[in-house]
Amino acid sequence: MFKTLLTKFTLLTCAIIPLSFAYAADEVNVYSYRQANLVKPLFDVFTKQTGIKVNVVFAKNGMAERLAREGEHSPADILLTTDISRLVELQDKQLLQPVKSIVLETHVPAHLQSSDDTWFALTTRVRNIYSAKRLGNISINYEDLSDPKWQGRVCTRSGKHPYTVALVSSMIAEHGEVKTLEWLKGFKANLARKPQGNDRGQVQAIHQNLCDLSLGNSYYFGKILTNPEQKVWADEVNINFPNQGNRGAHINISGVAMAKYAPNRAHALALMEFLISEKAQQLYAETNMEYPVREGVPLSQLVASWGAFKADNLSLVTIAKHHKNAIKLIDQAKFDL
Repeated sequence: MFKTLLTKFTLLTCAIIPLSFAYAADEVNVYSYRQANLVKPLFDVFTKQTGIKVNVVFAKNGMAERLAREGEHSPADILLTTDISRLVELQDKQLLQPVKSIVLETHVPAHLQSSDDTWFALTTRVRNIYSAKRLGNISINYEDLSDPKWQGRVCTRSGKHPYTVALVSSMIAEHGEVKTLEWLKGFKANLARKPQGNDRGQVQAIHQNLCDLSLGNSYYFGKILTNPEQKVWADEVNINFPNQGNRGAHINISGVAMAKYAPNRAHALALMEFLISEKAQQLYAETNMEYPVREGVPLSQLVASWGAFKADNLSLVTIAKHHKNAIKLIDQAKFDL
C-alpha cells in the first residue's frame, strides 16, 4: 500500500509518506526532476548489484516546497536535478546535507561540485548555438547573439527558463552586469519571435525558416537526431560550440544531492557513489547523450561525432552566485515581452 502511495503522489502533494516506508530496510528513496526513462536503467543496475531497491517520485517542479513541507518526516534520501539553479535553490533553503566521500570528491571535477559538499554534478551538457546549414560552417560566440547582423534571425526559449538564466549568470561572471544587460537588450532586438517553446522547438524553428540561429542543450540535438519524426529538423541544422577562441562553451549539469533528513543515509551514499562509477557514467552517456563528468568514460558514438570542444571551466558555484541578478537583468531587458 505504501509503495502505491509513493507512485501516486506527485511532488505537489501535501501528504507525508508513512515513516515505516521511509525506514524500510534495503531501500532508498529518490525525488527526481529527471525523467523516469533516463534514470530507471541506472537504478535497475544499482539494485542488481547491491540488492537495494530504489523508490522514485518524479516531478517537473515543486521539490523544494515538498521537502520543506515534509520537514524531518520526509522519506527523501536522494535528490536528482536537471540544472544548477535547482540545486542551488535546495542548497539555499537548507534542504541538503553535506556528504563526505572520497569517491565523489575524486571523480567529480572541483568546479562541478559545491564548496560545502552538498551537491555534485553527474553529467554536463553544452548550451549550443544551432545554425541553419545554408549558412555553412560558422564560428560564433554567445556575445554575437546581440550583433545587429542577426536582427530578426534568432530564436530561443523563455529568458526565465533555468537554462537561459544559467547562461546569463555566466555572462555576468565574464562581463559584469552593465555589459550583460546591454547584451540582453541586443539579443532581444535580434529575436525573430517572442521567446517560446522548448529546446527541441528551437531546432524545429530553423527547419521552418523562422530563424537562422537558435539556442539549445546538446543532448536535445541528439534526441532529435534519433527521433524518426524529428530527424528532418536536425538534418538542416549545424550544432556549434560557442566561444572556442576564448573562454569556451557554457555548460550546465545534471546533479545529485542528499536530502537533509535522509532516513537511509548509508544506502543513499552508496547510490550517489554508484552514479559516478564508470559503469553508471557510461550508461548515462549512452542513454541520454550527455557528457560524463568522470574522466576517461567514453562518449556515445553520436555525441563523439560532433567533435571535441573547449568548455568554460568557470565554477558552477560562481555561476550560481549570479542567479538572482541574472533574473533581474532579464526582467530589465524585458526579454520575454
